[in-house]
Amino acid sequence: MPRATINIYFFSKQMKLRAEYCKLTLNFRFDAGTSRGVLKNKDSFFIKIYDELSPEVYGLGEAGPLLDLSLDYETAFTQIQNVCQVINNEDIDGVKFEELIKNSHAYPSVVFALETAMLDLQNQGQRIIYKNDFSLNQSPISINGLVWMGEKQFMLDQIKTKINEGFKVIKIKVAAISLEEELSLLSYIRKEFKYNDLTIRLDANGGLQPNTALETLKQFSEFDIHSIEQPIKVNLWDKMAEICKQSPIPIALDEELIGNYAYDALLQQIKPQYIILKPSLLGGFAVCDKWIKSAEKHQIAWWMTSALETNIGLNAISQFCGNIKNNMPHGLGTGKLYHNNVDSPLEVSQGTIKYNQNSNWNLEYLQF
Repeated sequence: MPRATINIYFFSKQMKLRAEYCKLTLNFRFDAGTSRGVLKNKDSFFIKIYDELSPEVYGLGEAGPLLDLSLDYETAFTQIQNVCQVINNEDIDGVKFEELIKNSHAYPSVVFALETAMLDLQNQGQRIIYKNDFSLNQSPISINGLVWMGEKQFMLDQIKTKINEGFKVIKIKVAAISLEEELSLLSYIRKEFKYNDLTIRLDANGGLQPNTALETLKQFSEFDIHSIEQPIKVNLWDKMAEICKQSPIPIALDEELIGNYAYDALLQQIKPQYIILKPSLLGGFAVCDKWIKSAEKHQIAWWMTSALETNIGLNAISQFCGNIKNNMPHGLGTGKLYHNNVDSPLEVSQGTIKYNQNSNWNLEYLQF
């Protein structure tokens, strides 16, 4: 099926593109714990692109860089402003828009925003990024339920909630509280739910110590774990390769992919069982498509995950998933993280996400 391409023939000579931007500070509903610290709020930046003669029809894109993860965390907002200035001051055709994306290569979240906004505009500004069964026919996508780090009881309450909500796959953040508490949580889950009833994914966010990671993974493996994301910190390729080879739990690379465009070289050396794709962190859909092709070449499985975007970004990633045949449960259950998220037709139910055509977008929080 077609993937993330920008149609350079979309632009007619009569069109004169204009762009605007705005910033939204998102407030978490709870303290979101990771091995890198606790998140209480985050900023996202939005770009709006339209034809000067039809400003009511516009495409939206979101750049939501993350502290300590995104290459453009400190620079994304400035680049969004620069991009808008270029669009407003120059006659942008399809080729020049492609060049604008290439020139934003050092700003992954901005590239994601540009791709999304233009694909949205090409589809008449209806927040339809790709026309497929997900966006048009309400076909659901299987997703995992995310359990954030925190005190043991807080994590236990989340686990119970996700299971009661119908999730058959949950992802648990680890490497922040004590190993003993984490093992106790996993023991509790497995006493209640066997492997065939509930799949458990773990995400260490690079928080395990390289020299003891294998021993920790052996302890986790006693509880029938599907996979663990990024067990140790990035750029330790030899060590990561050793872990991938010896670990009793399949390894999924996540942060290791950020800023790395040596697709084949990385996968050939490390040989992970899975890779995790986050368009905001990797540089948009076109880059994700290259990772997918490389992974398939090396017989490595993959799935997509959102990176704490609002429903604007989450919608785009979900529709990209709907464009590619991959039945792995994806990480797209982050739509209820914020008090002030953008209301959307996205609905999460029984471990799936779907696009409800009978619901509407409410963009009141975006003040362009």
